[in-house]
Amino acid sequence: MIAIPQQPPKMTCEEYLTWEANQDIRYEYINGEIFAMTGGTIPHNDIALNLYTALRPHLHPQGCRVNVSDVKVQVSPNSVYFYPDLVVSCHPEDIKARKFIQHPKLIVEVLSPSTSSRYKGEKFRHYLTIPSLQEYILIDPDRMYVDRYCRGEGRMWLYYPYTTGDIINLSSIEFEIPIELLYEGIELESIEL
Repeated sequence: MIAIPQQPPKMTCEEYLTWEANQDIRYEYINGEIFAMTGGTIPHNDIALNLYTALRPHLHPQGCRVNVSDVKVQVSPNSVYFYPDLVVSCHPEDIKARKFIQHPKLIVEVLSPSTSSRYKGEKFRHYLTIPSLQEYILIDPDRMYVDRYCRGEGRMWLYYPYTTGDIINLSSIEFEIPIELLYEGIELESIEL
């Protein structure tokens, strides 16, 4: 017989932060509900690391930090915490942070079939509420395709799709990267648009 872990009961934000610190896996928190984070695929991990490897030498001299998957983002103090695949912050409070990032400038999610609709829907709606967030990037691990959402005037977000041969412009951190570099070493599925 296989033991199936039970969904933790609803809890307050303070209870979640205390409880999660003692868990073996990561959990996201949305308005009292806890969601276990599952492991990603090797291409998923490699894409995040390819981007991290390119960003770190660019950001470190500017006094910014870039973190991958094990760093939590506080979307709102008492209701939402997420673990993006990559997060960049240049805010002084975040540079010294030990538990979570509060003022992200850039958030990146690498998609999977089970998370794609959530990252484009529920998570995106929550991320839009973060005043410091300037860009939200979604990367498809199965084909060379990246969605970039960039904060515009007022409540407007601008959309930029990237594919083979494109240079991705991350204006929030003044960085450009060829899309092929993100997918370096990745065996892509042959999916046509």
